[in-house]
Amino acid sequence: MVSQLPQPQPQLNPPLGQAQSARGQAAPRLEAPKTTIEYPESDGKPIADNTQQFRWIVVIKENIEAIYAEDPAVFVAGDLLWYPVEGRNDICTAPDTLVVFGRPKGDRGSYQQWKENNIVPQVAFEILSPSNSRIEMGRKLLFYNRYGIEEYYVYDPARYAFEAWHRGETGLEPQDAEPLISPRLGIRFDRSPTGELEIFRPDGSPFESFQQLQARANQAEAKAATAEARAAALAEKLRELGFDPEQLS
Repeated sequence: MVSQLPQPQPQLNPPLGQAQSARGQAAPRLEAPKTTIEYPESDGKPIADNTQQFRWIVVIKENIEAIYAEDPAVFVAGDLLWYPVEGRNDICTAPDTLVVFGRPKGDRGSYQQWKENNIVPQVAFEILSPSNSRIEMGRKLLFYNRYGIEEYYVYDPARYAFEAWHRGETGLEPQDAEPLISPRLGIRFDRSPTGELEIFRPDGSPFESFQQLQARANQAEAKAATAEARAAALAEKLRELGFDPEQLS
């Protein structure tokens, strides 16, 4: 009687991504690399279409920044892209001026909300130019309403047309009162005798041009330097008389 030899068993190929190691243990499953999402710092559009529009953008941004110059937790930016949703670089807008309470000052390539303690910017300004269509501005209003802006202001300097929205129970609601005060900023919007928009700080002083702000800053700097020089001269005189200025302070 001829004994039957055991037949070799067919070798089965392991499933794709489950290759066997030399000891018969499954190797780690290979995963596809995660895709890195880029968040552009520019939308390819100009900051302004004309000098009048640019002047208003600068005036509003710089004056608000001056109001909160000593508050480290108020961030003010101009023409900065705001991305409210992580992973969606197609959802963004760049307000002409953006104000965020509760975030530190400092440079940013864009405002990526999930990296900012998920704090929604509270105030946005848009200054119109002839190229801005009503459809475009309607989309902006819908965007700001959907993503949580508290106050939204639009000014058309060519037509002296000013519109304001404050967040209420149903979302952003139009404000018709003039003069109008911003609940967040404390600034007042009013009209000049010719109908042009005028903006006033919480202390009642009017918003100034960039040149006026710069001149004021230079004047304050000069006064501080003069006071410092006088203090140094007085200290030197006291030393000449045999007194220690630090002991007299």
